[in-house]
Order: sequence, then C-alpha cells, then structure tokens
Amino acid sequence: MSIPANDSSVEQQTIELAKFTTLKSTKKLAWLSLSQFYPWLVISLCALFAFYKYVLQVSPSVMTADLMQQFHVNGVGLGNLAATYFYAYLVAQLFAGPMLDRYSPRYLITGAIAICGLAAFAFANTETLATAAFSRALMGIGTAFATVSYMKMSVLWFRPNQVAFVDGFLGTAAMVGAMCGQIPLAFLVIHTGWRASLIYCGVFGLVLAATFLFFVRDKNTAETSAKATASKHTMIKLADIIAILKNKKNWLLTLYSGLAFTPLAVLGGLWGNPFFETAHHLTATQAASFTSCIFLGFAVGGPLFGYFGGSVQQRMRVTMVGTSLAFLALMLIIYVINLPLWLFGVTLFIFGLGMGSYMSCFALAKELNKVGLAGTVVALINTGDALFGSFTEPLIGKILDVFWQGKIVNGIHYFSTNDFQFALFLLPVYLAVALGCLVILSRMK
Repeated sequence: MSIPANDSSVEQQTIELAKFTTLKSTKKLAWLSLSQFYPWLVISLCALFAFYKYVLQVSPSVMTADLMQQFHVNGVGLGNLAATYFYAYLVAQLFAGPMLDRYSPRYLITGAIAICGLAAFAFANTETLATAAFSRALMGIGTAFATVSYMKMSVLWFRPNQVAFVDGFLGTAAMVGAMCGQIPLAFLVIHTGWRASLIYCGVFGLVLAATFLFFVRDKNTAETSAKATASKHTMIKLADIIAILKNKKNWLLTLYSGLAFTPLAVLGGLWGNPFFETAHHLTATQAASFTSCIFLGFAVGGPLFGYFGGSVQQRMRVTMVGTSLAFLALMLIIYVINLPLWLFGVTLFIFGLGMGSYMSCFALAKELNKVGLAGTVVALINTGDALFGSFTEPLIGKILDVFWQGKIVNGIHYFSTNDFQFALFLLPVYLAVALGCLVILSRMK
C-alpha cells in the first residue's frame, strides 16, 4: 500500500522544478549575451546601421540626372527634394536621444532601420514628387537614430575605458558608407537603374532590421557595476533634459562638433571635387579618388585617437592635437596648389586623420553627463553637424556667385582657383574657432 504524497510537498517540488526549468531556459537564451564577443556583435550591427545611413544620405548624388528626368525638376527642385532628408533628420534627432534613454533600444533601433528600408522601397516605386519627398523625409527620420544608437549601445555594452576607442569605429563605418554610396552605388545605378538600386537598398535595410531584432538584447545581464546599473534603470525626466541644456560644456561640445565636422563634410561632399578639378587640373574621376583619401584618413583616425584617450583631460588634449593637425593640413590643401599630386593625396589623408579626433567629442559628452542620458546628450551634440552643414554649403556657393567673373564653360558657371580659395576660407576659420571651444572647455571646472 503506497503512502500518498503530501500535497504541499508535491506543490513545492513542482515550484522548484519550474524554477530550475526557467533558470535553465534563461541561461540558454542568455549565453550569447554573456559572451565576451557579444558586445562586438551588437556594436557591429549598430555600425552597419551607420553605414546604411550614409549610403542613403548620399544616394541622390549618383542618380541626379535620373531623378531630374523622372520628376521634371531643375537643380533647385532636386536640391529641395534631397533636403527633405535633412529637415526630417534635424527634427527627429531631437526625439531620438530621449526615446533611446527611456524606451527599449532594441525595438526602437529595429523600427528605425525598418523605416529606412521601407522608405527606400517607397522612393524606388513612386511616380510623384510629393511621394518621393515624403520617402526621403522618412529616411531622415529613420537614420536620425543611427549615430545616437551606436553611442548609446557602446555605453551599455562596454567598459568606460573602452568607450572612446569603440566610438572611434563609428567614423570608420560612416566613411565606408559614404564611399560605398558613391562609386559602388553609381556602378549599380548604371547597370540596374536607379529604381532597382534603391530596391536593393531597401532589401538590405529590412534584412538588417530583422538581424538586429533577432540578435540584440536590451540589457547586459552580466554587467554588475553601479554605473551600468544606473544606466539601465534611469528614466529620463524633463528635469534631466533641462540639466543637459543648462550645462555650458554641452553647448561648447555642440559648437565644436558642428565647427569641426563641417570642413570635412564640405570638402568630402559638395565643393571638394570641383575645387580639386580646377586647382590641380584633375578629371572628375581623379578628383573623386583624391576625395576618398579624406574618408580613408577619417576612418583610420577615429579609432586611433579614441585609443589614445584616457581620462577626460587626456581625451581633451588628444582632440586638440587631432584638430590642430587637421587645421594645418587644411591650410595646405586650400592655399598651396603646387603640391605634387602624391603629396596632395597624403595631405588629404592627414586632414581626414586629424578630423578623426572629432569622434572623441561624443565620448567627452557622455563622460560629462549622467550615463543614463547618453542618448539625449549625443543627440544634442550631433545636431551641431547638421545645423552648420545645412547653411555652410549654400553660403560657400553664395560667396562663389558673388565673386564670379561671368565666365561660363559647358553651360555652367566657371569658378577659378582664386574664387574657391576665397570662398573656402570659412573652413579653416571653423577649425580655429573649434580649437578655441576646446581650450575654453579644458579650463572649465
């Protein structure tokens, strides 16, 4: 005759078994996130998002004729179409940081990437200018999360002494994306058409979004430091945002960010190629190849200067050295036009290398503010780039038009080397003022 088990005993055993099963299941799910390689997987996916951002951002530059023909617009109309990306980007940037600090980075970043992919599909299939502009605006909204996401995840998944080095690779990913958005995308447009090329971009975005959702987790369960714990449980409040905005150091970094990055954006984007063609008698292809030297230098300089940064003061000094190096190289690029071409290429690389130190300003911003507000702070600093870039390129164009001598070649205005040198004086001035911001910042308590 068997003795019936005590009900409470059976219930206790069941509870213990359930706890064991749950723990075992959790361990199976968490094993990847506990791996020492997992943070690099997370940050690599974020870097791919940054890469994707720059491919989408520069994509209209390799399909201008197709877009003008399709939507029946002139240069101004095409410029306005492309600019909808930046207008939406600026507005979305104001919300991206606080949202990443308050809500799930995993789902927000996945959604942002998916929006970019769907927007590329919409742009590729539209027949109307209004829909095309709306699609470009959606791309701007989605990509507004790219830089902030990378910076936020580097804080969550890496030790404080690793963050600056890791952040440096964001510049590498961005510059590789900018280069791939030029020659490789142009090759794709030539062979498949602009619509098919954007469809491929859309597919890439949706695959990246699915990959991010599948592999990335929100919290590093292995992290036990008080700093990391605070970053996970901080709920951003209005008082936090006000504190960020009242911090003079944040505004100095925002000013530095805009002033330092704009010379690279101007030379690497709109005005570098025509200046190089005129000053050094290069073909368009040759000028584009030399422009790539800037991107390559930046891709190397970002992690290099990040690696040598330690404390806040040391990182400040490293950033000053890099910005000073970029300033000297930029003066040679603009005002010494008789350099041998090989030395000209080296100077462009050195300029990009020095500009790589600019990435350290994001690490500085995160170190000077609460860890849990990393996304919001980075978003503020990142607006400096877009703001200065949005008016500097048109301003340089306006200066060129004012001092234009009336010469027309092949139906377009011809600007001489002297015209370019006069208009581009803004760029070294920007870097000089950026250095001044760093000096002031280093002396603040």
